[in-house]
Amino acid sequence: MANSQARIQGQAAWGRRGVSVRLMRHLPCCLYDGNFFDQSSAPIIPKLESDLAALWCFCSSAEFAESVRALDQALSVTESSFRGVPFDLAHWQRIAAEHYPNGLPKPYSDDPTQWIFHGHPKPAIDPLQVAVARLLGYRWLAETDAEMELSEEARAWIERCEALADQVDDDGIVCLPSVRGEPPAHDRLMAMLIAAWETVEPGSWKPSILAKLLADANCAGKGLDVWLRDSFFEQHAKRFHHRPFIWHIWDGLKDGFGALVNYHTLDARNLERLIHTYVGDWIRQQEGGVREGVDGAPTRLAAAQDLKRRLELILEGEAPYDIFVRWKPLAEQPIGWNPDLNDGLRLNIRPFMTAEVLRHNKKPKLNIKWDKDRGKDVDSAPWFPVFKGERINDHHLTLAEKQAARGTS
Repeated sequence: MANSQARIQGQAAWGRRGVSVRLMRHLPCCLYDGNFFDQSSAPIIPKLESDLAALWCFCSSAEFAESVRALDQALSVTESSFRGVPFDLAHWQRIAAEHYPNGLPKPYSDDPTQWIFHGHPKPAIDPLQVAVARLLGYRWLAETDAEMELSEEARAWIERCEALADQVDDDGIVCLPSVRGEPPAHDRLMAMLIAAWETVEPGSWKPSILAKLLADANCAGKGLDVWLRDSFFEQHAKRFHHRPFIWHIWDGLKDGFGALVNYHTLDARNLERLIHTYVGDWIRQQEGGVREGVDGAPTRLAAAQDLKRRLELILEGEAPYDIFVRWKPLAEQPIGWNPDLNDGLRLNIRPFMTAEVLRHNKKPKLNIKWDKDRGKDVDSAPWFPVFKGERINDHHLTLAEKQAARGTS
């Protein structure tokens, strides 16, 4: 919906190469390839693209940040501050020639939070997180975009990812305990890690590698099962800036039911499968344990049945387990668990946090909230009459309201 009080800016930079500078604190920068950008950063575009290497050397040096801060000490600087910074082109051209005799390198990153990340666990800065995501079927943008400008090294790692396809789960649901005859999650993750190392360099996997990975994940001396159960989700949320795309669903017991699910594939059909196939099988196991007098089975059975009930509430979507999207009119609001990924994880995760079925549901370990957004909506916005222009996100709608708006019952 058009907003007459908003305007798109920065179009002059689109399609041109330069340096993108974050306008906060120590002014970190990266190479800019002409895409959209938000108001928290600003691109600096050289008049001649042949001077990009010199500009990059300057902006990525400490001298650049010091020069800007000499002119502007505000927490968030303005783009106008860049105009007063002295730039000795000849000096930085010489430095660029020394550092990049063959020109600037093409994009490459081992950081899984970056679009250009290749997707392979072995060289990644957080191999365990990457391996879990691959196990659940997640793929990074660089893997799916053949036109993206990437280095030959990045393309080589992407090609190596194909050798891991046999380890990938088929429905994006991996249970921590053994359910439906499937191996437990820690065994499947171990297989993924071994494959990630062995397919690159046969014979390279050693037990010491796992020990180091666990130590780096603050789980020294423990196993993958403990890390997955107790630490994975918190670390995953932190790594991906509290927008976790692999969700740890559990029943609250250390020896109870838990499953990792790929949010991007968790549609209504897969949620039904989680409820009836996976949790259902775990419930049947515990019912058998109760009949046989297995220690702890009654407690595990009760916890699993409660988890099943909560997940069914999310599937149905009655308030307060509904999804509310403030930029969609009532007739377009999701009915039940039918999320639109384009609406964003922050809104779609709300029913799961409300039902408290995630390993962590609250701050600080999962820092997601639905406070009203900054700014004001225009009077043509769908919820303007209700919220008087306030950008409210924490609002609930009943199924009856949604169905009436669609003319269904």
